[in-house]
Amino acid sequence: MKPLFLQGPSTTARLVLLALLSLGVMVADHREGLMEPVRGALSTAVQPVRLIAALPSRLLDTADHHFASRRELIAENQRLQERQRIQQARLQRLDALEVENIRLRTLLESSYDLDRPILIADLLQVDLDPFSHLIEIDKGSRAGVRVGQAAIDGSGVIGQVDRVTPLSATVRLISDPSHGLPVRVNRNGLRSVLFGTGRLDTLVISSLPNNADIEPGDLLVTSGLGGRFPSGYPVGEVRSVNTDPSRPFSEIEVEPRGALGQVQEILLIADPEESTVD
Repeated sequence: MKPLFLQGPSTTARLVLLALLSLGVMVADHREGLMEPVRGALSTAVQPVRLIAALPSRLLDTADHHFASRRELIAENQRLQERQRIQQARLQRLDALEVENIRLRTLLESSYDLDRPILIADLLQVDLDPFSHLIEIDKGSRAGVRVGQAAIDGSGVIGQVDRVTPLSATVRLISDPSHGLPVRVNRNGLRSVLFGTGRLDTLVISSLPNNADIEPGDLLVTSGLGGRFPSGYPVGEVRSVNTDPSRPFSEIEVEPRGALGQVQEILLIADPEESTVD
């Protein structure tokens, strides 16, 4: 009777046989290159799998490079914007300096009486209430400033030194209600006194008779009477002449020539007896 199951080679024998077969194939491949076509075919077969497996990594690398480039572009853009803002600020400063130089040149060229020493002062403080129009400047007695000195800007007379300390001085503007300035009409020499009204844009003459030869548009200049203000400096232009038959004097409104509300630098004119201003 034959057995139901035939017993094959043992497991050990099979392993030895496979090892010998593998060794033979390796020797033959090393000498003859027999497995090269097989490897090529297998490599070609698995190439799509390799590409698919590598795709996520490549996509991540591409995305990371893209975002890195974007971050660099954003950072570079911010740097350029900051540089542009700095350049704009510098240009604005240069523009401001140019305007300031023009203003200073205008201020210096406004001096008609070159025989008198001139001192330039800067504004420190403004005190403008309805009853007192005062400004403080950065020059005082140590710089040669004296009480009563005339103060002008590039357009005309603006005031008179009222108080002096060693390092600063107070100038009372011609718009101050308590200030009176001797003037004359440039057209015909008619003299009068011009008073402040507490308004920066309006001065007034109230002592000329109704028949006085003065009209809108007339230029008023300093008359030189009193000795403090040199003669011939522009003060303002007549805006209106209001007459009332029931009153003996006209009410004459004058618009100041000087920029009373925009004072920045002023010129102080020395008194005639002073030969120098330190």
